[in-house]
Amino acid sequence: MRGLVWFRRDLRLHDQPALTAACQECDEVLPLFVFDEPLLQSREFGSACVNFMLGCLHELSTSLAGRGLVLQWRRGEPVEAVVQAARESKAEVVYWNRDYEPAAIERDRRVQLALAEQGIRTQTFTDHVVFETEEIRGATGDPLQRYSAYRARWWAKWQAAKPSPLASPKPKASTVVPSRSAPRPFPSPVELGYDRVVPWIDPGEREAQRRLQEFLGNAIHTYGDGRNRPGVDGSSRLSPHFRFGTLSVRTAVHEALAALAQGGRVSRADVLIWIDELVWREFFQQVLAAFPWVVAGPFRAVAVPPVREPGLERDRLFQAWCQGRTGFPIVDAGMRQLHQTGWMHNRVRMIVASFLIKDLRIDWQSGERYFMQQLLDADVGANNGNWQWCAGTGTDAMPGYRIFNPALQSKKFDREGLYIRAYVPELAKVTGKWIHEPHLMTPDEQDRAGCRIGVDYPAPLVDHAQARREYLDLGKQQVMR
Repeated sequence: MRGLVWFRRDLRLHDQPALTAACQECDEVLPLFVFDEPLLQSREFGSACVNFMLGCLHELSTSLAGRGLVLQWRRGEPVEAVVQAARESKAEVVYWNRDYEPAAIERDRRVQLALAEQGIRTQTFTDHVVFETEEIRGATGDPLQRYSAYRARWWAKWQAAKPSPLASPKPKASTVVPSRSAPRPFPSPVELGYDRVVPWIDPGEREAQRRLQEFLGNAIHTYGDGRNRPGVDGSSRLSPHFRFGTLSVRTAVHEALAALAQGGRVSRADVLIWIDELVWREFFQQVLAAFPWVVAGPFRAVAVPPVREPGLERDRLFQAWCQGRTGFPIVDAGMRQLHQTGWMHNRVRMIVASFLIKDLRIDWQSGERYFMQQLLDADVGANNGNWQWCAGTGTDAMPGYRIFNPALQSKKFDREGLYIRAYVPELAKVTGKWIHEPHLMTPDEQDRAGCRIGVDYPAPLVDHAQARREYLDLGKQQVMR
């Protein structure tokens, strides 16, 4: 039997259910990747994301070649591309790992129907999450809308099932399909319509495994505190690898729990906090699959303050936020880190999102879209879920009044200003006393720091205290209507 394995966001060999099943069941296996032309043209993602994906594909191709398998690729509309590849290769079955974004679910449904018309079977597998939506349900059988309830049932399911990672498949000699020609080189970022950039986080499965082991040997010991401090390397920075599936979540959970079993200095609380972050990720994927309307609007209709009207002032404020020129150092550092690296510390993501929504009163969807275009770990479920959390329109019952004070957040989590100085060089010589609020420096202090407010570094776009009052007042008016 000849099988086609359609790689998507699972660019690895270890714990790869679709590839493993194909190697076990088929006499011949043909790996395939499709560059989704409509998606690329939509510009939903940016250059950082595309360059990281290409790096992962290059390594995957090399790893497959080491097992005698040639990764083919096509470029075009994915339904047409997959069906054509299956037909031309005379595949009897097409294997893939499931995706949970609404557009991907619809795409896969269309592929299955088109393949069925050709008499070609399909097999699909759980992969991007440990447990799918149908596996974690409430007492009524409905999808869960609160993270706390989801987390409790997720852990109960884990204790009962503990799905084990799969070893890297070793194709039988008969599985290898001899290639008639050398593999085609992948298209360059420029050929795909994107700029060529060097990802700040190295792509590929080997790097994902290395980074996981480094994290488990170091930063996870103090993760509960370190994850909130952007000036130190206190988080795993594995989100791009989970996004493109160069590391499976099953593997990550097992490895983290194995570190606990070894004893030593690993903190049980810190390990479980990190795994809970992975559970948050799965919760957002479940929300996306069960309540697909969240991609186009709020999860729930709540009375939140009205957003700023379209116009020149709104555009001026939004551009200043995008450029990291707000006059709030922690916000500007976060946005500049995003531009320079395609990544942003999670605590800072919450701060900059709160600032856009609450201080500037700009719609959260604009921030959500901008992040998707800039992040190399751009993931619809996590990005949408976190933006709606900050806006107060998501699954949690908290109304839209969760307002972060940028200066207080900065003082608490970047006390010495290490993170700020790394990404806002204009403030490098500002003393610790004023690093979080440089606009409070006297003219003499500005001269000594070589940073004139309004010249070298912008004055604050808004007065936070006043913006907070206005936001709350507008919210009260909405509730009273």
